[in-house]
Amino acid sequence: MLSLLRGLRQSKAPVPALVSLGHAGPAFFECLDLVGTRPLLTSAKAFAVGDSTRSGSLDLFDRQLKTAHRDRAALRPYVEDPLLVAVTESLLDRLEDCKRTFPVVAVLGGAGDVVTSRLSGGRAGIRKVLQMDISSGMLQRDQTFAQAAAKEGKKERPDTHYIQADEEFLPFKPGSLDLIVSCLSCHWVNDLPGMLQQCRRALKPDGLMLAAMFGGDTLHELRVSCNLAEEELQGGVSQRVSPLAQVRDCGSLLTVGGFNIPAVDVDDITIHYKDFKGVVNHIRSLGESNAVHTRQPLMRKAVAQRAAEIYKERFEDTESGTLPATFQVLYMTGWAPHASQQKPARRGSATVSFEDLQDALKKHSDKPGHPT
Repeated sequence: MLSLLRGLRQSKAPVPALVSLGHAGPAFFECLDLVGTRPLLTSAKAFAVGDSTRSGSLDLFDRQLKTAHRDRAALRPYVEDPLLVAVTESLLDRLEDCKRTFPVVAVLGGAGDVVTSRLSGGRAGIRKVLQMDISSGMLQRDQTFAQAAAKEGKKERPDTHYIQADEEFLPFKPGSLDLIVSCLSCHWVNDLPGMLQQCRRALKPDGLMLAAMFGGDTLHELRVSCNLAEEELQGGVSQRVSPLAQVRDCGSLLTVGGFNIPAVDVDDITIHYKDFKGVVNHIRSLGESNAVHTRQPLMRKAVAQRAAEIYKERFEDTESGTLPATFQVLYMTGWAPHASQQKPARRGSATVSFEDLQDALKKHSDKPGHPT
Protein backbone atom coordinates (compact mmCIF):
# COMPACT_ATOMS: atom_id res chain seq x y z
CA MET A 1 0.00 0.00 0.00
CA LEU A 2 2.87 2.36 0.62
CA SER A 3 4.78 3.76 -2.35
CA LEU A 4 8.34 2.53 -2.53
CA LEU A 5 10.87 4.95 -1.12
CA ARG A 6 13.18 4.03 -3.92
CA GLY A 7 12.57 2.96 -7.49
CA LEU A 8 11.63 -0.61 -8.30
CA ARG A 9 12.43 -2.01 -11.71
CA GLN A 10 9.28 -3.64 -13.03
CA SER A 11 9.65 -7.15 -14.37
CA LYS A 12 7.37 -8.90 -16.82
CA ALA A 13 4.53 -10.83 -15.26
CA PRO A 14 5.24 -14.58 -15.03
CA VAL A 15 3.38 -16.95 -17.28
CA PRO A 16 0.27 -18.14 -15.40
CA ALA A 17 0.56 -21.86 -14.75
CA LEU A 18 -0.90 -24.68 -12.72
CA VAL A 19 1.62 -26.61 -10.66
CA SER A 20 0.52 -29.62 -8.66
CA LEU A 21 2.14 -30.67 -5.37
CA GLY A 22 2.09 -34.43 -5.50
CA HIS A 23 -0.08 -36.47 -7.84
CA ALA A 24 -2.43 -34.42 -10.02
CA GLY A 25 -5.31 -36.85 -10.36
CA PRO A 26 -8.44 -36.49 -12.49
CA ALA A 27 -10.34 -34.76 -9.67
CA PHE A 28 -7.78 -31.97 -9.72
CA PHE A 29 -8.33 -31.16 -13.39
CA GLU A 30 -12.12 -31.48 -13.12
CA CYS A 31 -12.12 -28.16 -11.24
CA LEU A 32 -10.08 -26.28 -13.84
CA ASP A 33 -11.00 -24.62 -17.09
CA LEU A 34 -8.04 -25.55 -19.27
CA VAL A 35 -9.55 -24.68 -22.64
CA GLY A 36 -6.80 -23.35 -24.89
CA THR A 37 -3.97 -24.18 -22.51
CA ARG A 38 -0.66 -25.68 -23.48
CA PRO A 39 1.83 -27.79 -21.55
CA LEU A 40 4.94 -26.04 -20.27
CA LEU A 41 8.32 -27.56 -21.00
CA THR A 42 9.51 -27.02 -17.43
CA SER A 43 7.16 -29.53 -15.83
CA ALA A 44 4.99 -32.42 -16.87
CA LYS A 45 2.40 -31.23 -14.34
CA ALA A 46 2.27 -27.57 -15.39
CA PHE A 47 -0.19 -25.93 -17.75
CA ALA A 48 -0.56 -22.37 -18.97
CA VAL A 49 -3.89 -20.83 -18.01
CA GLY A 50 -3.88 -17.78 -20.24
CA ASP A 51 -2.58 -14.26 -20.47
CA SER A 52 -2.57 -12.18 -17.29
CA THR A 53 -2.57 -8.88 -19.17
CA ARG A 54 -5.69 -6.84 -18.68
CA SER A 55 -7.94 -5.15 -21.21
CA GLY A 56 -10.81 -2.84 -20.43
CA SER A 57 -11.48 0.46 -18.71
CA LEU A 58 -11.04 -0.68 -15.09
CA ASP A 59 -7.30 -0.47 -14.65
CA LEU A 60 -6.51 1.22 -11.34
CA PHE A 61 -3.87 -1.21 -10.09
CA ASP A 62 -0.71 -2.38 -11.85
CA ARG A 63 -1.03 -6.17 -11.60
CA GLN A 64 2.49 -6.79 -12.94
CA LEU A 65 3.95 -4.53 -10.27
CA LYS A 66 1.85 -6.27 -7.62
CA THR A 67 3.29 -9.58 -8.81
CA ALA A 68 6.79 -8.13 -8.41
CA HIS A 69 5.94 -6.94 -4.88
CA ARG A 70 4.81 -10.43 -3.86
CA ASP A 71 7.78 -12.09 -5.56
CA ARG A 72 10.09 -9.80 -3.59
CA ALA A 73 8.27 -10.49 -0.32
CA ALA A 74 8.62 -14.23 -0.95
CA LEU A 75 12.42 -13.89 -0.86
CA ARG A 76 12.36 -12.98 2.83
CA PRO A 77 12.80 -15.74 5.45
CA TYR A 78 9.35 -17.22 6.02
CA VAL A 79 7.75 -16.61 9.40
CA GLU A 80 3.98 -16.50 9.88
CA ASP A 81 2.99 -12.86 10.21
CA PRO A 82 0.83 -12.11 13.29
CA LEU A 83 -1.45 -9.81 11.26
CA LEU A 84 -2.10 -12.48 8.62
CA VAL A 85 -2.67 -15.09 11.33
CA ALA A 86 -5.19 -12.89 13.19
CA VAL A 87 -7.17 -12.06 10.03
CA THR A 88 -7.11 -15.66 8.76
CA GLU A 89 -8.30 -17.18 12.02
CA SER A 90 -11.08 -14.62 12.35
CA LEU A 91 -12.21 -15.30 8.77
CA LEU A 92 -12.13 -19.09 9.09
CA ASP A 93 -14.01 -19.00 12.39
CA ARG A 94 -17.10 -18.55 10.23
CA LEU A 95 -16.75 -22.18 9.12
CA GLU A 96 -17.60 -23.28 12.66
CA ASP A 97 -21.13 -21.91 12.19
CA CYS A 98 -21.75 -24.03 9.06
CA LYS A 99 -23.36 -27.46 9.33
CA ARG A 100 -22.38 -28.56 5.82
CA THR A 101 -18.98 -29.72 4.61
CA PHE A 102 -16.75 -28.27 1.87
CA PRO A 103 -14.72 -31.03 0.17
CA VAL A 104 -13.11 -28.87 -2.56
CA VAL A 105 -11.74 -25.44 -1.67
CA ALA A 106 -9.96 -22.67 -3.59
CA VAL A 107 -7.68 -20.31 -1.65
CA LEU A 108 -6.98 -17.08 -3.52
CA GLY A 109 -3.77 -15.09 -3.00
CA GLY A 110 -3.03 -12.95 0.03
CA ALA A 111 -2.39 -15.06 3.12
CA GLY A 112 -2.50 -18.28 1.08
CA ASP A 113 -0.28 -20.58 3.13
CA VAL A 114 -1.63 -19.26 6.44
CA VAL A 115 -5.13 -20.17 5.25
CA THR A 116 -4.19 -23.57 3.83
CA SER A 117 -2.31 -24.62 6.98
CA ARG A 118 -5.46 -23.92 9.01
CA LEU A 119 -7.67 -26.07 6.80
CA SER A 120 -5.87 -29.23 7.92
CA GLY A 121 -7.08 -32.05 10.11
CA GLY A 122 -10.34 -32.55 8.23
CA ARG A 123 -11.69 -29.13 9.20
CA ALA A 124 -15.14 -28.52 7.67
CA GLY A 125 -14.79 -31.78 5.73
CA ILE A 126 -12.13 -30.30 3.44
CA ARG A 127 -10.27 -32.88 1.34
CA LYS A 128 -8.73 -30.90 -1.52
CA VAL A 129 -7.29 -27.37 -1.66
CA LEU A 130 -6.42 -25.39 -4.79
CA GLN A 131 -4.11 -22.61 -3.60
CA MET A 132 -3.84 -19.86 -6.20
CA ASP A 133 -1.56 -16.82 -6.36
CA ILE A 134 -0.41 -14.38 -9.01
CA SER A 135 3.15 -14.73 -7.69
CA SER A 136 5.22 -17.77 -8.61
CA GLY A 137 7.66 -16.84 -5.84
CA MET A 138 4.95 -17.03 -3.20
CA LEU A 139 3.74 -20.39 -4.47
CA GLN A 140 7.26 -21.85 -4.51
CA ARG A 141 7.90 -20.58 -0.97
CA ASP A 142 4.59 -21.94 0.33
CA GLN A 143 5.13 -25.30 -1.38
CA THR A 144 8.61 -25.61 0.13
CA PHE A 145 7.28 -24.71 3.58
CA ALA A 146 4.42 -27.21 3.29
CA GLN A 147 6.80 -30.00 2.30
CA ALA A 148 9.09 -29.19 5.24
CA ALA A 149 6.12 -29.19 7.62
CA ALA A 150 5.03 -32.60 6.31
CA LYS A 151 8.49 -34.05 6.95
CA GLU A 152 8.39 -32.75 10.52
CA GLY A 153 5.18 -34.67 11.08
CA LYS A 154 2.98 -31.64 11.69
CA LYS A 155 -0.81 -31.82 11.29
CA GLU A 156 -1.57 -33.38 7.92
CA ARG A 157 -2.79 -30.92 5.33
CA PRO A 158 -5.46 -31.70 2.75
CA ASP A 159 -4.38 -32.69 -0.74
CA THR A 160 -2.99 -29.36 -1.98
CA HIS A 161 -2.27 -28.10 -5.49
CA TYR A 162 -0.61 -24.78 -6.31
CA ILE A 163 -1.95 -22.64 -9.15
CA GLN A 164 -0.26 -19.58 -10.57
CA ALA A 165 -3.00 -17.38 -12.05
CA ASP A 166 -4.51 -13.93 -11.76
CA GLU A 167 -7.47 -13.37 -9.42
CA GLU A 168 -9.03 -11.25 -12.17
CA PHE A 169 -9.19 -14.30 -14.49
CA LEU A 170 -10.11 -17.32 -12.38
CA PRO A 171 -9.30 -20.67 -14.02
CA PHE A 172 -12.06 -22.69 -12.34
CA LYS A 173 -14.93 -24.44 -14.10
CA PRO A 174 -18.49 -23.37 -13.26
CA GLY A 175 -19.96 -25.26 -10.31
CA SER A 176 -16.68 -27.00 -9.40
CA LEU A 177 -15.94 -25.62 -5.91
CA ASP A 178 -17.62 -25.95 -2.52
CA LEU A 179 -15.79 -23.06 -0.85
CA ILE A 180 -13.66 -20.07 -1.92
CA VAL A 181 -11.47 -18.28 0.61
CA SER A 182 -9.87 -14.96 -0.34
CA CYS A 183 -7.83 -13.58 2.54
CA LEU A 184 -6.28 -10.14 1.91
CA SER A 185 -6.07 -10.13 -1.87
CA CYS A 186 -9.36 -8.56 -3.05
CA HIS A 187 -8.21 -4.98 -2.39
CA TRP A 188 -5.73 -5.23 -5.30
CA VAL A 189 -8.29 -6.45 -7.85
CA ASN A 190 -9.28 -3.92 -10.53
CA ASP A 191 -12.74 -5.30 -11.29
CA LEU A 192 -13.87 -6.57 -7.91
CA PRO A 193 -17.55 -7.03 -8.88
CA GLY A 194 -16.42 -9.06 -11.90
CA MET A 195 -14.13 -11.19 -9.75
CA LEU A 196 -16.95 -11.90 -7.29
CA GLN A 197 -19.22 -12.91 -10.18
CA GLN A 198 -16.54 -15.35 -11.35
CA CYS A 199 -16.32 -16.75 -7.83
CA ARG A 200 -20.07 -17.24 -7.67
CA ARG A 201 -20.07 -19.07 -11.02
CA ALA A 202 -17.20 -21.32 -9.86
CA LEU A 203 -19.11 -22.33 -6.72
CA LYS A 204 -21.56 -25.19 -6.58
CA PRO A 205 -25.12 -24.29 -5.57
CA ASP A 206 -25.10 -23.43 -1.85
CA GLY A 207 -21.31 -22.97 -2.02
CA LEU A 208 -19.71 -20.45 0.34
CA MET A 209 -17.54 -17.41 -0.34
CA LEU A 210 -15.37 -16.09 2.49
CA ALA A 211 -13.34 -12.94 1.86
CA ALA A 212 -11.30 -10.48 3.90
CA MET A 213 -9.70 -7.32 2.59
CA PHE A 214 -8.23 -4.12 3.94
CA GLY A 215 -10.72 -1.26 4.31
CA GLY A 216 -10.55 2.49 3.80
CA ASP A 217 -9.27 3.39 7.29
CA THR A 218 -6.22 1.15 6.91
CA LEU A 219 -2.95 3.01 7.59
CA HIS A 220 -4.73 6.32 8.03
CA GLU A 221 -1.84 7.43 10.26
CA LEU A 222 0.63 6.86 7.43
CA ARG A 223 -1.62 8.54 4.87
CA VAL A 224 -1.99 11.68 7.02
CA SER A 225 1.74 11.87 7.75
CA CYS A 226 2.79 11.54 4.11
CA ASN A 227 0.18 14.02 2.89
CA LEU A 228 1.15 16.66 5.45
CA ALA A 229 4.87 16.21 4.73
CA GLU A 230 4.39 16.56 0.97
CA GLU A 231 2.07 19.55 1.34
CA GLU A 232 4.59 21.25 3.62
CA LEU A 233 7.70 20.63 1.48
CA GLN A 234 6.34 20.29 -2.05
CA GLY A 235 3.14 22.30 -2.04
CA GLY A 236 0.96 19.33 -3.04
CA VAL A 237 0.20 15.70 -2.27
CA SER A 238 0.46 12.42 -4.21
CA GLN A 239 -1.20 9.08 -3.64
CA ARG A 240 1.13 7.24 -1.25
CA VAL A 241 -1.50 4.84 0.10
CA SER A 242 -3.78 3.03 -2.34
CA PRO A 243 -7.55 3.65 -2.35
CA LEU A 244 -9.50 1.01 -0.44
CA ALA A 245 -13.15 0.00 -0.19
CA GLN A 246 -15.43 1.28 2.54
CA VAL A 247 -17.58 -1.00 4.68
CA ARG A 248 -20.74 0.45 3.09
CA ASP A 249 -19.56 -0.86 -0.31
CA CYS A 250 -19.21 -4.51 0.65
CA GLY A 251 -22.88 -5.48 0.86
CA SER A 252 -23.49 -4.06 -2.62
CA LEU A 253 -20.45 -5.88 -3.97
CA LEU A 254 -21.78 -9.24 -2.75
CA THR A 255 -25.25 -8.51 -4.15
CA VAL A 256 -23.86 -7.48 -7.54
CA GLY A 257 -21.72 -10.63 -7.48
CA GLY A 258 -24.91 -12.70 -7.27
CA PHE A 259 -24.52 -13.99 -3.71
CA ASN A 260 -27.39 -14.70 -1.34
CA ILE A 261 -27.50 -14.03 2.41
CA PRO A 262 -24.66 -11.46 2.28
CA ALA A 263 -23.01 -10.55 5.57
CA VAL A 264 -20.33 -7.94 6.27
CA ASP A 265 -18.24 -7.40 9.41
CA VAL A 266 -15.48 -4.92 10.18
CA ASP A 267 -12.57 -5.13 12.60
CA ASP A 268 -9.78 -2.69 13.41
CA ILE A 269 -6.40 -4.20 14.26
CA THR A 270 -3.71 -1.93 15.70
CA ILE A 271 -0.06 -2.92 15.51
CA HIS A 272 2.68 -1.02 17.34
CA TYR A 273 6.09 -0.45 15.78
CA LYS A 274 9.39 0.74 17.17
CA ASP A 275 9.76 3.46 14.56
CA PHE A 276 8.60 4.71 11.14
CA LYS A 277 10.99 2.38 9.35
CA GLY A 278 9.33 -0.58 11.08
CA VAL A 279 5.96 0.42 9.60
CA VAL A 280 7.39 0.64 6.09
CA ASN A 281 9.35 -2.62 6.36
CA HIS A 282 6.29 -4.55 7.58
CA ILE A 283 4.18 -3.29 4.66
CA ARG A 284 6.85 -4.33 2.19
CA SER A 285 7.29 -7.74 3.83
CA LEU A 286 3.57 -8.36 3.27
CA GLY A 287 3.87 -7.47 -0.42
CA GLU A 288 1.48 -4.56 0.21
CA SER A 289 3.45 -1.70 -1.35
CA ASN A 290 1.48 0.75 -3.47
CA ALA A 291 0.62 -0.55 -6.95
CA VAL A 292 -1.65 2.22 -8.23
CA HIS A 293 -0.86 3.15 -11.84
CA THR A 294 -0.87 6.86 -10.99
CA ARG A 295 1.53 6.51 -8.04
CA GLN A 296 4.67 8.57 -7.63
CA PRO A 297 7.28 5.78 -7.29
CA LEU A 298 9.89 7.95 -5.56
CA MET A 299 9.68 9.95 -2.35
CA ARG A 300 12.33 12.54 -1.65
CA LYS A 301 14.50 11.79 1.37
CA ALA A 302 13.53 15.07 3.03
CA VAL A 303 9.83 14.28 2.58
CA ALA A 304 10.25 10.79 4.02
CA GLN A 305 12.11 12.17 7.03
CA ARG A 306 9.45 14.83 7.60
CA ALA A 307 6.70 12.20 7.31
CA ALA A 308 8.44 10.16 10.00
CA GLU A 309 8.59 13.21 12.25
CA ILE A 310 4.90 14.03 11.76
CA TYR A 311 3.95 10.39 12.39
CA LYS A 312 5.79 10.51 15.70
CA GLU A 313 4.41 13.93 16.67
CA ARG A 314 0.78 13.10 15.95
CA PHE A 315 0.37 9.39 16.64
CA GLU A 316 3.09 8.18 19.05
CA ASP A 317 1.87 6.15 22.01
CA THR A 318 3.48 8.17 24.79
CA GLU A 319 3.30 5.36 27.34
CA SER A 320 5.17 2.78 25.24
CA GLY A 321 7.03 5.11 22.89
CA THR A 322 5.79 3.08 19.90
CA LEU A 323 4.06 4.10 16.69
CA PRO A 324 0.60 2.56 16.15
CA ALA A 325 -0.69 1.62 12.69
CA THR A 326 -4.33 0.74 12.07
CA PHE A 327 -5.39 -2.06 9.75
CA GLN A 328 -9.13 -2.03 9.08
CA VAL A 329 -10.28 -5.45 7.90
CA LEU A 330 -13.57 -5.99 6.06
CA TYR A 331 -15.00 -9.52 6.24
CA MET A 332 -17.52 -10.64 3.62
CA THR A 333 -19.64 -13.79 3.53
CA GLY A 334 -21.96 -14.86 0.74
CA TRP A 335 -23.63 -18.03 -0.52
CA ALA A 336 -24.16 -19.21 -4.08
CA PRO A 337 -27.92 -19.38 -4.70
CA HIS A 338 -29.75 -22.61 -3.85
CA ALA A 339 -33.43 -23.53 -3.57
CA SER A 340 -33.06 -24.54 0.09
CA GLN A 341 -31.91 -21.10 1.24
CA GLN A 342 -34.14 -18.68 3.08
CA LYS A 343 -35.81 -16.10 0.87
CA PRO A 344 -37.32 -12.73 1.77
CA ALA A 345 -41.10 -12.63 1.91
CA ARG A 346 -42.97 -11.11 -1.02
CA ARG A 347 -43.28 -7.36 -0.69
CA GLY A 348 -46.67 -6.40 0.73
CA SER A 349 -47.33 -9.84 2.22
CA ALA A 350 -46.90 -8.71 5.85
CA THR A 351 -50.03 -9.09 8.02
CA VAL A 352 -48.90 -6.82 10.87
CA SER A 353 -47.80 -3.20 10.49
CA PHE A 354 -44.93 -1.57 12.37
CA GLU A 355 -47.48 0.66 14.12
CA ASP A 356 -49.27 -2.42 15.47
CA LEU A 357 -45.98 -3.86 16.67
CA GLN A 358 -45.10 -0.60 18.38
CA ASP A 359 -48.45 -0.47 20.15
CA ALA A 360 -48.13 -4.09 21.29
CA LEU A 361 -44.65 -3.47 22.67
CA LYS A 362 -45.83 -0.34 24.48
CA LYS A 363 -48.75 -2.20 26.10
CA HIS A 364 -46.37 -4.98 27.17
CA SER A 365 -43.91 -2.52 28.71
CA ASP A 366 -46.74 -0.76 30.60
CA LYS A 367 -47.75 -3.94 32.47
CA PRO A 368 -47.07 -3.88 36.24
CA GLY A 369 -43.78 -5.45 37.22
CA HIS A 370 -42.26 -5.05 33.75
CA PRO A 371 -38.71 -3.66 33.99
CA THR A 372 -38.27 -0.23 32.41
